Amino acid sequence: MDQNTKNIAWIGLGAMGSPMASIAAGSGHTVTAFDLNPAALQGLGPEVTPAGTAREAVDGADVVVIMVATGPQLDAVLFGDGGIATSLSPESVVVVMSTVGVTAVQGAALALEPYTRHVVDAPVSGGVARARKGDLLIMVGGDAEDVASVQCLLDVLGSQYPVVGPEPGDGQKFKVVNQLLCGVHIAAAGEALALADSMGLDVAQCHEVLNGGAAQSFMFQDRGSRMVAEEFDEVRSALNIFVKDMGLVTDAARAAEQPVPLASAAEQLYVRGRREGLGRKDDSVVYQLLRQGRD
Repeated sequence: MDQNTKNIAWIGLGAMGSPMASIAAGSGHTVTAFDLNPAALQGLGPEVTPAGTAREAVDGADVVVIMVATGPQLDAVLFGDGGIATSLSPESVVVVMSTVGVTAVQGAALALEPYTRHVVDAPVSGGVARARKGDLLIMVGGDAEDVASVQCLLDVLGSQYPVVGPEPGDGQKFKVVNQLLCGVHIAAAGEALALADSMGLDVAQCHEVLNGGAAQSFMFQDRGSRMVAEEFDEVRSALNIFVKDMGLVTDAARAAEQPVPLASAAEQLYVRGRREGLGRKDDSVVYQLLRQGRD
């Protein structure tokens, strides 16, 4: 096999993981994938080979990419019933591309030491549309040689993949800061447009006009357009994701003894949304949540 191609085991085929696996396979890498959801495996393109178990996917792989949702899921993939840790070789490179938090990745790297010491922490940002184009921002933490060994994969998945630190967990730290900004910006967009509506403004015009000035942001543009259209059932990023991610933000802030009052307020808004049965809606539904009781 060419040094610029890899045998890749891909674990986790959610909204982001599936197009990423397809991009990797389409670029010449050999990708064998597994997900606990049979529908995710059935939806794979012909360039990706489905596996019956996670261990089957890992058999013969140079690189193992893990793209699951939470820290407990990461732990289960590695060490749970049917976990892959015992199937790894000392040369295996494990690439964690999920947003699972600093503690989860640091703990996984430590627990993997008897099996492999090659762990790259590489959470992604950019959403499904950019995942489909190989245009993600990837925040990479890990040993320089380990990162270099998977550069050919990072090349096809992201347009930017800065190395932000030498240890597993460093990428997660950057992603926590990223999610603080994203979560607060979505909440602020929902609050601003709800206020516009309460004052009797044309919400669509407000969104259009303010996107031309200093108040504009990616989230105000992107999520704001969904808020204006009230497209809450076409889920491109579920509200439940920000319940999880803002929890990671506030956990990291407590560990660092850093006040994050805006993040804490945004977290409570997402928690309220899940409590009211909106967790599987698009995260732009925070606009509807803030307007409730006035219609």
